[in-house]
Amino acid sequence: QLQASGGGLVQAGGSLRLSCAASGRTFSRYGWFRQVPGKEREFAVAINWSSGSTYYADSVKGRFTISRDNAKNTVYLQMNSLKPEDTGVYYCAGGPSYSAYYYYTRSYDSWGQGTQVTVSS
Repeated sequence: QLQASGGGLVQAGGSLRLSCAASGRTFSRYGWFRQVPGKEREFAVAINWSSGSTYYADSVKGRFTISRDNAKNTVYLQMNSLKPEDTGVYYCAGGPSYSAYYYYTRSYDSWGQGTQVTVSS
């Protein structure tokens, strides 16, 4: 199971750190997606657990950083310079790293419950 936490309300330009803790099962790739009402879930970032390779959507590149803690089986998403358009429910996901399509929701087979991030202008 994946447990996401760390969301909240922050002003534009501020920072938040999200956590995604894995229990019972680990995955070779973890991703963060975000969703706003009426829109599809969109890819933000991903990390391959063993290699540490990371992938970023253009919209978050340079502002978001994904990292992992092996001992805690936890993935973190550090979000800096937040913008109102970053607002949404953030979901962490786990799946296999052999897929080249790290940006597709279908490439992940386990999802956390989501955590709300609201960025005010």
